[in-house]
Amino acid sequence: MEFNRELNEMVRRESVFIDRLVEELGRVVVGQRYMIERLLIGLLTGGHVLLEGVPGLAKTLTVKSLADTLDVEFKRFQFTPDLLPADLVGTMIYNQQSREFESRLGPVFSNLVLADEINRAPAKVQSALLEAMQEKQVTIGGTTHPLPDPFLVLATQNPIEQEGTYPLPEAQVDRFMLFIKVGYPTREEERIIMDRQTSGQKVELSAVASPEDIARAQGVVRDVYIDDKIKDYIIDIVFATREPETFGLKDLAGLIEYGGSPRASIYLNHAARAHAFLRHRGYVTPEDVKAVAPDVLRHRIIVTYEAEAEEMTSDDILGRILDEIEIP
Repeated sequence: MEFNRELNEMVRRESVFIDRLVEELGRVVVGQRYMIERLLIGLLTGGHVLLEGVPGLAKTLTVKSLADTLDVEFKRFQFTPDLLPADLVGTMIYNQQSREFESRLGPVFSNLVLADEINRAPAKVQSALLEAMQEKQVTIGGTTHPLPDPFLVLATQNPIEQEGTYPLPEAQVDRFMLFIKVGYPTREEERIIMDRQTSGQKVELSAVASPEDIARAQGVVRDVYIDDKIKDYIIDIVFATREPETFGLKDLAGLIEYGGSPRASIYLNHAARAHAFLRHRGYVTPEDVKAVAPDVLRHRIIVTYEAEAEEMTSDDILGRILDEIEIP
């Protein structure tokens, strides 16, 4: 779809509920605008989100509050080392009355699934969840059950406690559209958090959007205009993670083991459109691409031992690439 004023007006009209949603979330969640926006980008594009941050940064609270404001079914699942795939996706049980086996669906059959501390579960459980994320369906006892629409997995992991954890393999982390690093609140925000949490008052959130609003917004996001020059800019960024020397970044060549796959280009396109939608625009700018590029690419760049020795992270490498690639 080419850009036109009608499209811009449609985006402005359909994105109004976003402001209501963010305002309602603000009644419970203090600050964390970056995390909230990235969760909404995942929701608007159907892309799953991995959140990493130390305990106590309102990751679980934000996801639960988002579900409350959207009037969708929400399940929180605490991952533990003794978990089995059947605990997550469901299993077959014998019904004595009918004398037949029937499917009992697991908690993954929800609109929003919070996989808390996903790196605490063994590989089989992680694989079961990631298969559901990819296929949007689960097979139990030979019967295939489609997952609800919308379906979004928001997973958290703790970066500081590695004992008793099973780190997600790079190939599985790649299934997540966005990898968000959640930071500490500001001094002012923390004072508000402290006052709220010690006041004893409980805030009940209202649903300000429906699954139909989300589905309609997802359709509009797909129509957000993205110019060919912006598309080329996206390709340049992703190719610079694979062939940095081609873009005058020879010093990065020995620091990158593997760059972003074609999935990175696709997700960067989707995320940039959603970022524009959140700002009530019907077209994508280079700033939209730069804003979401770290979240889309940080878990898709595998650094070498040399980079680790120099304490260079994928975020550092991305910063150099975004600084050097010519903006259209």
